[in-house]
Amino acid sequence: MLKVQEIRELIKLIDKSQIDEFSYESNGTKVCMKKSNGAVVTEAPLQQESSQPKPEPVQQTAPESAEKPAPKEESEAEQKPASTNYDKEITSPMVGTFYQSPSPNQDAYVKVGDQVKQDSVVCIVEAMKLFNEIEAEVSGEIVEILVNDGELVEYGQPLFRVKSA
Repeated sequence: MLKVQEIRELIKLIDKSQIDEFSYESNGTKVCMKKSNGAVVTEAPLQQESSQPKPEPVQQTAPESAEKPAPKEESEAEQKPASTNYDKEITSPMVGTFYQSPSPNQDAYVKVGDQVKQDSVVCIVEAMKLFNEIEAEVSGEIVEILVNDGELVEYGQPLFRVKSA
């Protein structure tokens, strides 16, 4: 099965290339990507299951628009004032549901003040019944958590703010 980082790289490569459509299948896992109006449309990796209907493709915006943060005025206003004591953000690599812990009865992967390494798992994003562990990809201290547990997140949306070590 492809890892989240590998899927991310595929999306970037296809977006920059002249390829309009891409499909890959291995061991019952299938990934399909198709460019549509400047955006890469991705069908997330699926395990072949006969009892479930085929899900619709997930649309992810092109990397140019990934740098624009998703509208968050309401939830940021409800939280404490935005901290300027950070220099990195951990963003969502896909559209899905954000979870802070591996299951409802377990502790969160990270809390404000925790130290993370590049390969530290910081959360899970569920997309199409697949639970994808998201790694920090930066080293440092978590200074702010920008998303609530169970909240829907967009591709490129900031999830955590980190002060690098």
